[in-house]
Amino acid sequence: MQKILDKTYYDNTVQAWLIALGITLVVWLALFVVRKVAVGAIKHLTQKTALAWDDVLAAIIPRTHGLFLLALSILAGSTWLELAENQDQWIRKLVVVVGLVQLGLWATCAVTFFVQSHRERKLKEDPASVTTIGALALLARIVVWILVLLLILTNAGVEIGPLLAGLGVGGIAIALAVQAVLKDLLASLSIILDKPFVVGDFLILGDLMGAVEHIGLKTTRIRSLSGEQLVFSNNDLLESRIRNFGRMKERRAVFNIGVTYQTPHEKIQRIPDILKAAVEAQEKTRFDRSHFKTYGDFSLGFETVYYVAVPDMTKYLDIQQAINLRIYREFEKQDIQFAYPTQTLFLNQEKQKSAVS
Repeated sequence: MQKILDKTYYDNTVQAWLIALGITLVVWLALFVVRKVAVGAIKHLTQKTALAWDDVLAAIIPRTHGLFLLALSILAGSTWLELAENQDQWIRKLVVVVGLVQLGLWATCAVTFFVQSHRERKLKEDPASVTTIGALALLARIVVWILVLLLILTNAGVEIGPLLAGLGVGGIAIALAVQAVLKDLLASLSIILDKPFVVGDFLILGDLMGAVEHIGLKTTRIRSLSGEQLVFSNNDLLESRIRNFGRMKERRAVFNIGVTYQTPHEKIQRIPDILKAAVEAQEKTRFDRSHFKTYGDFSLGFETVYYVAVPDMTKYLDIQQAINLRIYREFEKQDIQFAYPTQTLFLNQEKQKSAVS
């Protein structure tokens, strides 16, 4: 048995390799236990405090990847071995690369945590800022991984200067090839900064309408009233004429009614007051005017204008229904007849008699 342990492979005995393997396994298991204990301790701490840093740790620590723990374990085990200088450097470079990737995971996790917590607060206070927050979060994650990639390349001995110069020239060629995509990206940036609409706004674009569900880097998705999802490219959307009902502070309402020509003069004089009272009896309304407006083909026309203090369409329809019911009841009490399309034929009987004789 001792002879087997004393055999040498790659400048190290079998016994040294076994000890290094044992150290690697022990350190790996120890790190797993430490991670599990740390996760439980941080979760327990977050329930007792209202601090932000422990919430960040509670989000970051579970994202510690097993490969990172394995790389640290291999590094610990390799200290027991007699390795050539280039072999030791390769192990250390591998650990650095894995460590940089792990830092990128932790950084993106922290960014996601802060974005979600900030998004939840802003969604109630300022919905328009939610899109901006999402775009900035995406930009932050891109920057993090670009830095990680540059650090990995630097650690691998790659010259960054010539690479960046080559990427600049290549970027111009790529930009010319993907002009349509870039237009949508720039339009997305315009939507984020200018905020012509935000998630939740109700838009009308030509004969299409719906509520904004998502604003992406290339497209904006709208849920129509009939249920299907409408997808618009951001550039085409900004080039359209957009009617944004989400920014409506109050709704102007106009309705017309007609009464018969046989209605007495004194009742016609009372009708504007009846219409005004019907509007003012409703909550969240502001009466504007009511007038005897037209002599129609078969009716005397009255036009009434009022404002609803809330933009909600359902609330407006409820108010208009209540107004109509009140007007109907008052007209019944006053014996005022609504007009409907009729024609009256007047015959000259004198001329008919002379024609017959």
